[in-house]
Amino acid sequence: MTPPAPPAAPLRADCIGDSAGGLTFDVAAHEDTRAALLILRRRDAEAAGDTVSLPLAPASAGRLRAALPSSVALPEGRWDAYARLSDGEPRRLVPGVTDLRSLADRTPGGLLGHVAVRIPYATRQGNLTVRSWLRAPHAETGELGLADGGLTVRGRVYGTQLTPGAHVELRAGSGAPEGDVRRLEVATDRAEFGFTVPYDTLAPGEWDLWLRPAGEPGPVVRLARLLDDVADKHPLFIYPRARVRTPYGPVEAGPYYTRDNDLSLSVTPLER
Repeated sequence: MTPPAPPAAPLRADCIGDSAGGLTFDVAAHEDTRAALLILRRRDAEAAGDTVSLPLAPASAGRLRAALPSSVALPEGRWDAYARLSDGEPRRLVPGVTDLRSLADRTPGGLLGHVAVRIPYATRQGNLTVRSWLRAPHAETGELGLADGGLTVRGRVYGTQLTPGAHVELRAGSGAPEGDVRRLEVATDRAEFGFTVPYDTLAPGEWDLWLRPAGEPGPVVRLARLLDDVADKHPLFIYPRARVRTPYGPVEAGPYYTRDNDLSLSVTPLER
């Protein structure tokens, strides 16, 4: 009996990010590479637009290159990366060397009318996936700080203008009173904004932060931190929590970033 063929070695891809939000993939491949493609498939989606195919062209001996420029739309989500060599089946890619230094403290020009962010990362299974955001407009959070039992936030908007009617809304999420919305004043300076969240008025639960850059008639923009090289900030960005007294009893409150890198607050009741 002929022994089964050993499994093919995983295909490894190096990724380089550019300051415009584009990505370059270099795939190590020594086999037949005719009509090679790099394929991105959005997870848990079945529509035709949830697959993006990029040509893999020879870059050097044993290496193929594909480019995903920022001008190519990649809707928000997690995109699993594959390579198809010759006429074979697509094979899952694993990450090689990743260079995302150009994404740190990136300032988009806004000429395309939206902010596009693509961050490649390794999944728990060790495969290559690209986390994509596409937001228009976008409210980027910067410095977070504690101030007298509250949270101070500074940020910048892209794709819209701040007006005198600009304000922030805290919207009740899981565990908080359903439908509750708290409005906060915002200080503005051209495209930059700042505000303070007092914890002592908040009911226990989760609260999501939204910016209304033009007041009630304008867009509602989720506050998020996207313009860096961290695909999932939730387990990495840990902030101090404050203990305060509220009309609902003593609580412990503090900010956190969700799995989508949106900014939220957690208010937890304390035993009396």
